[in-house]
Amino acid sequence: MKQIRNISLLLMILLTLKGFGQVGTVFQPGDYRDGIYAKENTLNRRFIPYTFLREADVQWSKRIWRYIDLREKINQPLYYPLDYTTSRLSLIQVLQKALLSGELLAFSDEEFLSPMTAAEIKKKFIRCDSATNQDVDAAGNAVETRVWRCDSGEAVLRDVLRYSIKEDWFFDKQKSVLEVRILGLCPGQYMEDKGEYKDWFWVYFPACRPIFAKYEAYNTKNDAERRSFEDIFWKRLFNSYTYKEQNVYDRKINEYSQGIDALLESDRIKNDIFLYEHDMWHF
Repeated sequence: MKQIRNISLLLMILLTLKGFGQVGTVFQPGDYRDGIYAKENTLNRRFIPYTFLREADVQWSKRIWRYIDLREKINQPLYYPLDYTTSRLSLIQVLQKALLSGELLAFSDEEFLSPMTAAEIKKKFIRCDSATNQDVDAAGNAVETRVWRCDSGEAVLRDVLRYSIKEDWFFDKQKSVLEVRILGLCPGQYMEDKGEYKDWFWVYFPACRPIFAKYEAYNTKNDAERRSFEDIFWKRLFNSYTYKEQNVYDRKINEYSQGIDALLESDRIKNDIFLYEHDMWHF
């Protein structure tokens, strides 16, 4: 009986040591992961579908265009990381992966009528600049030659510092709520030599939602509760400013206002939407 007890105790010790990875541990290629547990929540996460909306239930609507400036601190989870990592990607890296794999379509217009080809999409992620090479010929004379140098990958994605979004605000009289739904998303590359932005392409945002739901964005409070990119847009966890509202002239704010007046006009548009919802209720 005492021998059986000793054998049982020895087996328990061996199993305990094996659980701590000290005895009998054989690592397979799939066992090497950057973390203490396998992350399954994000991979299996699904986006929240929109509720059905009838045209008769839309009492009021207004189309708005906004800029998301990635240089603002609250928007930095959309911009970083700059380099490719396995744990998480930036928003433009997620779009690049989905577009190059054919999982998502890109359009050259914001009305989603002209889809871009795969070759056109690849050109957007390549930056080519001309440079001068200094050389010496056989006679010892200085010779200058112009060459083209092309960068791809992280060097180009770092210049995406802005996103344009097109969205519809509407009042649903069936539920008595004011809601907003994003229709399109457009990355903008900052051209340092020109000091302006260049829009790349438009993607249909409802088609992006299933993809965004499976990629994590950084959470400054808790690494175990990272949000997805879908959560950021669904919960409006970003800052933006209006650069255009639907108008009869189809013009942007900077076409009739400049400087501080343009910012005040942007705030006026946002305040008008708030006042409309507020005025629907009587106390």
